[in-house]
Amino acid sequence: MLKSHNIEINPKQYQVYKEQAVKEIVLHELCHYHLHLEGKGYQHRDQDFKQLCKKVGAKRHCKPTEEYEDRVNYIYQCLNCKRTFKRIRKVNTRKMRCGRCKGKLIIKEHVHR
Repeated sequence: MLKSHNIEINPKQYQVYKEQAVKEIVLHELCHYHLHLEGKGYQHRDQDFKQLCKKVGAKRHCKPTEEYEDRVNYIYQCLNCKRTFKRIRKVNTRKMRCGRCKGKLIIKEHVHR
């Protein structure tokens, strides 16, 4: 947290990946902190952040603690070829099309957890 200067570690990360997760998270968060103090781009999308992470060997994102299948929230289906797509995030079906046939997508199922 940039205001408090505290580093928060998701307990699930520690449970699954143990000490390695703590090392990776601390290194990642120190990159944010250092760049913030320097007045440089410290967000994930900023080039300064990407370059510093690469330089010091920090990962830009945490490893998921669950398999993709267990994290799926939406299942979409193409109206044309009937192919299904599993996604964690909701997509704009007015803009997104089927990658196979460019058909229109609909939400087939919203998985409630």
